[in-house]
Amino acid sequence: MFLAQSSPYLKPGLSVSKMMLVVTLLMIPGILTATYIFGYGVLVNIFLAIIFALSFEAIILYLRKRPVKVYLNDKSALLTAVIIGVALPPLAPWWLTFIGVFFAIVIAKQLYGGLGYNTFNPAMVAYAILLVSFPAEMTTYWQTSTMLANQFDGQTLSFIETINFQIFGQLPVGMTIDALTSATPLDIVRTSVLNGSATIDEIHAQGKTFGMLGGLGSEWVNLAFLAGGLFMMRKGLISWHIPISLLATLGFLSLLFGSFELDSNPSPLFHLFSGATMLGAFFIATDPVTASTTPKGRIIYGMGIGALIYIIRTWGGYPDAIAFAVLLMNMCAPLLDYYTQPRVYGHKADERDDEDYS
Repeated sequence: MFLAQSSPYLKPGLSVSKMMLVVTLLMIPGILTATYIFGYGVLVNIFLAIIFALSFEAIILYLRKRPVKVYLNDKSALLTAVIIGVALPPLAPWWLTFIGVFFAIVIAKQLYGGLGYNTFNPAMVAYAILLVSFPAEMTTYWQTSTMLANQFDGQTLSFIETINFQIFGQLPVGMTIDALTSATPLDIVRTSVLNGSATIDEIHAQGKTFGMLGGLGSEWVNLAFLAGGLFMMRKGLISWHIPISLLATLGFLSLLFGSFELDSNPSPLFHLFSGATMLGAFFIATDPVTASTTPKGRIIYGMGIGALIYIIRTWGGYPDAIAFAVLLMNMCAPLLDYYTQPRVYGHKADERDDEDYS
């Protein structure tokens, strides 16, 4: 006997909870790569951020008399925490993570009304506030595990030693914080070129800034996040409009200006595979709540972020510009949605005549 199913026959999409979980899982290749290159501090950051985020979310939901378990199950706080943990320096002290997560969950998300009502990307609000308030801690580049192994006779910070430093500020005997750190590749290029102390070729010859594609170490992390992002596009979790327009604009501008002054402008590959470019393009800029929602609007939105990244990196005061570029375009998203609404099928565009109705 044949039983006909009732309508609708459309296959249901992923719920918010499953979407957030899948996106978080697709960040794992980038997280593991970052951990391998920069050490266990990446995992400690993520672990602390998750604890702080879930705690803040539960407290605020309780104070707002909302069902705590229901809202925590949407996993938006989890994804925000993971992004913050990855974005922070790998040996960031615990209080830096605490402050960042507080601003992300309490200020940028819950005070706006919770998921779906926030105007700005919570993780990028946290990063921008930390970067402005604690520039020294936020712009320090923790050398790759390979570099540390060569410097300390094959010894790098173990997981326990990493926790001891991030929680209690204790380093192993013989190790100093100055020996563990240096400026980021983006900052080295920017400051060296601006003050005229070195050209791109001279920086390249030093062998401590450039990898095969982008910044030393960060190029592999970007490749891992690129793989996760392309998988999301392939499965239809995100559209191509924002990441492709962002990367294309950033690459075009770096190629355009680089063709005029080769000695003072790194290649497009350096911009694309340094800093948090791929993380920003696929996992941050595509946030469905704070990004533009129309096809044309998404393209303009992505182009705006890509242009702002290049402008701030080249002439601005901060080496990596993902957070500021995303936040600035978050402000433009409602305007883009308003002026880029697609025409309804069967209707012509509105035409205004010259008749005076006064």
